[in-house]
Amino acid sequence: MGQLVSFTRMQDGTREDYLLLDQSERDCARQLPERILGALHELDHSVEGYAVSRLTHSLQTATRARRDGADDELVAGALIHDIGDLLAPYNHAQMAAAIIRPYVRAQVTWIVEQHELFQTYYYVHHLGGDRNARDRLRAHPWYQDCVMFCERYDQSSFDPAYETMTLSEFEPLVRQIFSRAPHDPRYTVAP
Repeated sequence: MGQLVSFTRMQDGTREDYLLLDQSERDCARQLPERILGALHELDHSVEGYAVSRLTHSLQTATRARRDGADDELVAGALIHDIGDLLAPYNHAQMAAAIIRPYVRAQVTWIVEQHELFQTYYYVHHLGGDRNARDRLRAHPWYQDCVMFCERYDQSSFDPAYETMTLSEFEPLVRQIFSRAPHDPRYTVAP
């Protein structure tokens, strides 16, 4: 164990304490790409019943985005859009959006955050739900972008015969996106 702060209550911390913690958190953040890759691997052993694993679904979604000419940020969003399935099965989209938010533009974060609602268009009517629930967001400027994401990439990515890129092919992208300095100034500390 390394150096420790001097406080037991945050209100008693010093600048030196918080600089130490900031450095520790930055060191931890450098490992984020590895943790994301590990979490994606875990999706290979999650929800059963689909024709492909949740990992394969995520890879197919990202593969379709890549082959459609989407930029790196949207491809990264496609890859991790369901990463929260294991820990947040009833709000996985919000978890994925929280992970990606500091590293991509707001549009991609919004698409990832809303995809769970937008996906219900394809199935919820079979369960007695309102397939048009997403329409309450129709006035949002990225509404059509999310419709497109779900139509082209997400809802069609359960095909065991689809030629899917491997996780190792996406590793450089994961390392590039999640090694960036955060976009949001709330995530940076002045020296």
